[in-house]
Amino acid sequence: MVTRNFHTGYIAIIGRPNVGKSTLLNCLVRKNISITSRKAQTTRHRINGILTDDQSQFIFVDTPGFQIQHMNRLNSVMNRNVTQSMYGVDIIIFMIEALCFDKRDEQILKFLPVEKPIILVINKIDRISDKSKLLPFLESISKIFSFSAMIPISAEHGTQTQDLIQEIRLHLPEGLPLFSGEKVTDRSESFLAAELIREKLFRLMWDEIPYSTSVIIDKFINESGLRKIYASIIVDRVNQKAMVIGKDGRELKLIASQSRIDMEKLFGSKVYLEVWVKVKNGWADDLHTLKTLGYE
Repeated sequence: MVTRNFHTGYIAIIGRPNVGKSTLLNCLVRKNISITSRKAQTTRHRINGILTDDQSQFIFVDTPGFQIQHMNRLNSVMNRNVTQSMYGVDIIIFMIEALCFDKRDEQILKFLPVEKPIILVINKIDRISDKSKLLPFLESISKIFSFSAMIPISAEHGTQTQDLIQEIRLHLPEGLPLFSGEKVTDRSESFLAAELIREKLFRLMWDEIPYSTSVIIDKFINESGLRKIYASIIVDRVNQKAMVIGKDGRELKLIASQSRIDMEKLFGSKVYLEVWVKVKNGWADDLHTLKTLGYE
């Protein structure tokens, strides 16, 4: 039952690549809806994760890492999406890595809208061997920017994430929920399926596969609890196609197998999955292809 004092709002998670934004989103909504890997810029699309309790509905907006190097049209589109996300939300989480604040973080600070509540989240505190260094680190950053709050966490282990939830709740505007209580994302199952395949691609082929790789769903059929999914991995060159397929198709079979297992966990049903590999030269700089893949 929704009370009169219910609060609902959008919260953008902003930061440079690889600080743990997607890991935090998954931790907060308790579902793996945003893909993660060690490869920088794994997240490319704006993804909303939804957490609803008796008092509030939190709509978290996971954004791509803000890119200031290696620019192509794809990265330009993603940077624009990050900037737009910041102005369309009620609260901003600015995420950095514990004991690591450099020029890349400072550049992002320049884009933050100061009229909104901005919470600094210091992630990966579990990796600090000398915890006495954390307080001086926080004090030095507080002199650079006036944050609404500063909260050290470990997104991977869930450490102090409830403190973050309570802090966010203080800034949520009053309003009725925008989504049903059972919903954890506003993205389609087709989108989530493509993302899971891309995650496995990056994780299993960490060094071999380049950043310019994407996945499209050619067909998605839901019949009586069986989801039939036909997908294509898009690579930039012919030699990349051979690497993704692997000897006797081993790499592609492993990618498909692990993707299917995660899809069945997420969708709660059996999944039949077929994955192919296609070559499209220079797709990351081609505006028409980017629109087809949902980046524009």
